[in-house]
Amino acid sequence: MARGLPSIASLARLCQKLNRLKPLEDSTMDTSLRRCLSTLDLTLLGVGGMVGSGLYVLTGTVAKDMAGPAVLLSFGVAAVASLLAALCYAEFGARVPRTGSAYLFTYVSMGELWAFLIGWNVLLEYIIGGAAVARAWSGYLDAMFSHRIRNFTETHVGSWEMSLLAQYPDFLAAGIILLASAFVSCGARVSSWLNHTFSTISLLVILFIIILGFILAQPHNWSAEEGGFAPFGFSGVMAGTASCFYAFVGFDVIAASSEEAQNPRRSVPVAIAISLALAASAYILVSTVLTLMVPWHSLDPDSALADAFYRRGYRWAGFIVAAGSICAMNTVLLSLLFSLPRIVYAMAVDGLFFQVFARVHPRTQVPVVGTLVFGLLTAFLALLLDLESLVQFLSIGTLLAYTFVATSIIVLRYQKSSPPSSPGPASPGPLTKQHSSFSDHLQLVGAAQASIPEPGELQPALRPYLGFLDGYSPGAVVTWAIGVMLASVITLGCVLVFGNSALHLPHWGYILLLLATSFAFLLSLLVLGAHQQQYQEDLFQIPMVPLIPALSILLNICLMLKLSYLTWVRFSIWLLLGLAVYFGYGIWHSKENRREPPGTNATSYVVFPRGSLEETVQAVQPPSQAPSHEPGRME
Repeated sequence: MARGLPSIASLARLCQKLNRLKPLEDSTMDTSLRRCLSTLDLTLLGVGGMVGSGLYVLTGTVAKDMAGPAVLLSFGVAAVASLLAALCYAEFGARVPRTGSAYLFTYVSMGELWAFLIGWNVLLEYIIGGAAVARAWSGYLDAMFSHRIRNFTETHVGSWEMSLLAQYPDFLAAGIILLASAFVSCGARVSSWLNHTFSTISLLVILFIIILGFILAQPHNWSAEEGGFAPFGFSGVMAGTASCFYAFVGFDVIAASSEEAQNPRRSVPVAIAISLALAASAYILVSTVLTLMVPWHSLDPDSALADAFYRRGYRWAGFIVAAGSICAMNTVLLSLLFSLPRIVYAMAVDGLFFQVFARVHPRTQVPVVGTLVFGLLTAFLALLLDLESLVQFLSIGTLLAYTFVATSIIVLRYQKSSPPSSPGPASPGPLTKQHSSFSDHLQLVGAAQASIPEPGELQPALRPYLGFLDGYSPGAVVTWAIGVMLASVITLGCVLVFGNSALHLPHWGYILLLLATSFAFLLSLLVLGAHQQQYQEDLFQIPMVPLIPALSILLNICLMLKLSYLTWVRFSIWLLLGLAVYFGYGIWHSKENRREPPGTNATSYVVFPRGSLEETVQAVQPPSQAPSHEPGRME
């Protein structure tokens, strides 16, 4: 046998070890991830996901090329825009404390196919994001040593001149991914401890930058002689906002980890709010001191903060900033590698992805197979590929996930809940059965209230004025209103983004189209607002629904339309691959497809009766996972 190849005996031992891992669907014990993360753990996980390489790279790039000192306004507007999406994640994370994030939220409101496509895109987002952060980490460390690592690799290994491939193999980036994957596979507590350490160091360095930066601030750098506060005008601020928006995409890591939270109903919304506030404050304050320390037009986009201290004569401070950047990138990498296998795990336990990824290690209680396999895949991409042409995948995948989550909030608010005591369409019998997929034991809504009207029906106070809407079947008007809202949002986004020059319409036609789509958008919101929603006092819920989710959808659509057509082409190819996986494997092995015939059990599934938005959800949990009676806590 050739050297370096595994022997048959070693492969057999590996298979035995994998078989000893507990499949989630075959066990009544340890059927979920361990609930061990506190509010502080989740908050630092979110901060680590947001305050990373963007703080040290994106700030200088946006300040020099797009907005000037007004970059702080760009970060402020981007933070408000991110807050719209974060509120949607916060409600779902508290309401559905299961791993899966956007995949799970889409599953329970829109169904299996849409959920798979969102999960498929989130996988790509995390894989490319992890590889890109690792290469940024490697490049920053290489720059600290005057590019000696790159020169050594090119001298002893060689360089390439091929499209899509990196100029040289980045062994350092691949190695840090493998090392981080090994730590993540040791359990949530180990990952949390590492994240605490790196996040604390990163926050201390940021605090150091802010304090010393204000001491060294020179208000003259914002004067008209240097170009003024907003040298690129309002358009520059908005262009900077589009780039700065992606600095806040890490809060979905909190929602993806909600199944491991000790008290998800409280800790998930609190952690999302605090982490987003800390990240926004860090970005705004750091960008302020950066443009006050040195003129914005002289910034080094690749290492703006460290270079600013070097130029002011504080070389030792530059080394502290460089060390902080390494720690910050470590937190982002850990957050991505922590969330990636949990998305795969969520899809696998529902049967939509290969079952080997649904196996949970009996001791660490983490999806170790998914962690190692996708860690290797991410390391391979970081080793060989030039990720600059693929980075826009991060944008389109994230924005699509945000759009579906915001739409899911609206859909779920108007869906009815049937009493647990009365069998639903999929639960006519008296028996119960234990299932392990979150599609089987979701806890979305409590017992149906005796209040009238039910969600999706016209509010009694408006019936004298809108009585003609009562003539339709329950939920039909809401269904049409949501459809009109989505269509008007897409059309309005095209009108706003492409403008009259791209649409080739006469001026009056452009204005008429703009007014018509705006009217349809507002009318759909008014119709939705006239119908009854679900309200639960013991859970966090977004205020001003459907307005806030609808604004989030509109913003996401506009940002997606600003991406290049090549990004859309590559994205379409990725979607086609996902559809091939779904129709070739997922649809045949999904839990929904393998449900028992009516009359054999009392399991309640997510059910969408034809012609309405009704949903029947009943939590079915194994005895070991029975809900705690402690208020606000779900085990």
